[in-house]
Amino acid sequence: MNERIEIDPNICHGQPCIKGTRIMVYIILELLEAGLTADDIIRDYYPNLTPEDIKACIHYAANLIKEQEYVPF
Repeated sequence: MNERIEIDPNICHGQPCIKGTRIMVYIILELLEAGLTADDIIRDYYPNLTPEDIKACIHYAANLIKEQEYVPF
């Protein structure tokens, strides 16, 4: 689905991570939620990431939501 995101049960307990790292998708999403920009995240936290890695995290999360089945109450 996403060539930059991997899920491996032997890495970070199977949490989705940016491929080749142990940086979990949810961490990037939480940093974005806190108001940081992709540039902030790369500069201050994860200089080995690219803007495309961060976009891949957003894309991954959006696809998870899109694929969910919602049942009205």
